[in-house]
Amino acid sequence: MPQFDMMDGSGTGKYHSNRKRNLIIVGIFVLLVGLCVGILIGRYGICRDQSQIEPTPEKDGVFLPGIPEAIIKDGDPEIGKQLIDAVNNKNIEEYLRYLTLNPHVAGSQTNLDLANWIKDKWLEWGFDDVKLTPYDVLLSFPDADNPNVVRVLNDTGGVVYESPLKEANLTGEDHPDALPPYNAYSPAGLVEGDMVYVNYGRVEDYDWLEKNASMNVTGKIVIVRYGKIFRGSKVQIAADHRAIGVIIFSDPADYTWEGDPRVYPETWWLPGSGAQRGTIFTGGGDPLTPGYPATKSAYRYAENSSEVTLPKIPAHPIGYDIADKILREMGGDEAPAAWRGGLNITYRLGPGLEKTGWKIQMNISTGNQIKTAYNVIGIIQGQIEPDRYVLMGNHRDAWVYGAIDPSSGTAVMMETARVMGQLVKSGKWRPRRSVMFCSWGAEEYGLLGSNEWVEQYRKNLRERAVAYLNVDISMQGNYSIRALGTPLLYRATYEAAKKVPNPNDAEVAAGRPTAYDTWLHSFPWKDEDGNSLNIPVINSLGSGSDYAPLLQITGVTAVDFRYTYNTHKYKVASYPLYHSVYETFYAVKNIIDKEFEYHRAVSRMAAELARSLSDSLIIPFNVSDYSWALDSYRKALDKNYGDKLRPQISNYDDLQLVIANFSTEVEAFNDRVNKMNRNDPMAIRAVNDQLTLLEKAFLDNEGLPDRSTKKHLLLAESSTDSYAGSSFPGLVDLLFEIEKDPDVEARWERVKRHFSVILFTIDSAASTLRDVIRFIPEN
Repeated sequence: MPQFDMMDGSGTGKYHSNRKRNLIIVGIFVLLVGLCVGILIGRYGICRDQSQIEPTPEKDGVFLPGIPEAIIKDGDPEIGKQLIDAVNNKNIEEYLRYLTLNPHVAGSQTNLDLANWIKDKWLEWGFDDVKLTPYDVLLSFPDADNPNVVRVLNDTGGVVYESPLKEANLTGEDHPDALPPYNAYSPAGLVEGDMVYVNYGRVEDYDWLEKNASMNVTGKIVIVRYGKIFRGSKVQIAADHRAIGVIIFSDPADYTWEGDPRVYPETWWLPGSGAQRGTIFTGGGDPLTPGYPATKSAYRYAENSSEVTLPKIPAHPIGYDIADKILREMGGDEAPAAWRGGLNITYRLGPGLEKTGWKIQMNISTGNQIKTAYNVIGIIQGQIEPDRYVLMGNHRDAWVYGAIDPSSGTAVMMETARVMGQLVKSGKWRPRRSVMFCSWGAEEYGLLGSNEWVEQYRKNLRERAVAYLNVDISMQGNYSIRALGTPLLYRATYEAAKKVPNPNDAEVAAGRPTAYDTWLHSFPWKDEDGNSLNIPVINSLGSGSDYAPLLQITGVTAVDFRYTYNTHKYKVASYPLYHSVYETFYAVKNIIDKEFEYHRAVSRMAAELARSLSDSLIIPFNVSDYSWALDSYRKALDKNYGDKLRPQISNYDDLQLVIANFSTEVEAFNDRVNKMNRNDPMAIRAVNDQLTLLEKAFLDNEGLPDRSTKKHLLLAESSTDSYAGSSFPGLVDLLFEIEKDPDVEARWERVKRHFSVILFTIDSAASTLRDVIRFIPEN
């Protein structure tokens, strides 16, 4: 009998029995409610509805229960349209006006003030984090108390002519903080002697002098014109030929146009007083801390140590008004027709001046000092893959006002940052991957800010960075887009440009409604036989901007794009006002892009490309373009050097075989991606890792021969021109004037070794595209 029946008649036993039964019922009810809520959460909070659980089309594969939709959801192209529509040309104009109010050379207080302004704006616009990253780097400045000058001396040492200390004030450019023309890192010194004219100062120009004029430049000052190759290469080549100083001038043939006699401020053509500043350091990054970041604790070599590769002879830039005064005094034979520029003089070779005993003197007082340069790094955190980074960058420092280089790019980056940041801040969107905006410091001195940052964070970037978009200059003309880039980014760049409305009404009227259409029309890509490939040309990357350390040190695939001038019509070395005091807001607003529509087009392209790379489920890299590019590189190598290489390298044709094998692996990879289950987040992650790894697979730890900091074996600048990209750059370096090497056999052994490294590297890169657990071939 139950225990409560044995108790007294108070009813207490029956009460406890009913209470227990009620608790059991309530418990069961709670469990049922919890189960129902759990089912509802699982059904609507995690899983998609039943129609979505059913197998999706073949390209997507079978849905895996329990996978949140956000993880396998592709990017929404409508977001791209919203970003494009939100870009405001008036904002860009105001940013540029503010950025160019004062000179802001690297290491200056005004440059730091702009860094803090950028930081504040990015935080205001909704960025998740913004940091200033300081580096103590070696910079270079002229001595205000002892200005750099070039003089013509008579036979008694008297000064016949002395160059002006600064450019003429044409529209209010006479700012007390504006540095006069100089070449950064030029050693100081007073040198004088005979002068020789060496055209553009290329290796082939010195060769011509020796062969046709029986002339060398040992102990001479050389005068060369800007153009064709990097100014630092001109100084290095002159030093290699034992010259004692270099004067670099802007010739009217390279910076004006005979079809328009007007100059700035009426047009964008360079006036005679304008001079191009710029570094002559041929290295990359802080000169005193090669290979490692210039942090507080860094070890610094002495400037005169063998590890530091600073220029060895003085150099100074001048405008063509000064050049006219000097070159009129030249003696010697007339220069060949190809060496004659646009001055109304007889171009003569020298050596020496026409009047007996007259000399050229250079008094250079430029000095180096360690100063702090700041990068600004702003981050929009990714929602699904925060540990994968899409970077967009532009440098902030300018030689003077820098309205085109770099502030046109800075203004565009700021507007791109605003539209992306505010869309995130509004809660309407957050990218799948993190987006980093980078305002680099001290680029003009040799990519110092970006290089030191990449050196400091190379481990993170090599593992996590997806791509880098560089907008050094956004607008140097209003003719068409031009781009430099790596093959992986060709298609994504094209697709972004196709979504940008054409800023040129005349082009729209001609049936070209998008920026891409004008790009294709203006710069069509042609094969080696001259046939159009029906895509716009994208040239190879050199080392002329901040993409170089990201590509060369960490293997981050990159693209640099801008609007440019009509290079078919204007055969000029660069946009004419480049690095002069006349590169002002006035020039941009009144001459080049009055309504800032071309700036807006570049910002729109940047926003869409950044969105595509950061938000697409599968990173939009096209590996097929890499196999096509490799074969193009091979054909170019064979055309230019095949006759030299074949007799020396017994397995020369293996290059074609490994590239064919690479193409086979590309096809197999594409097939697997097309058939993969896109509802499997781990499969997606694996494929995206393979895509990101491919560019990095072309790095070699040893680097290029004699250039250990250049790690990419396929893409790097020429060793004789830091601006120009070169395919198979290590081979091209080794083959350059190989017949002049006194130990030619040893040089050929180096060629053979490097060739074998190239074969291995391409084959190894192909292995990264194989099935992730079947990357080892049978043989």
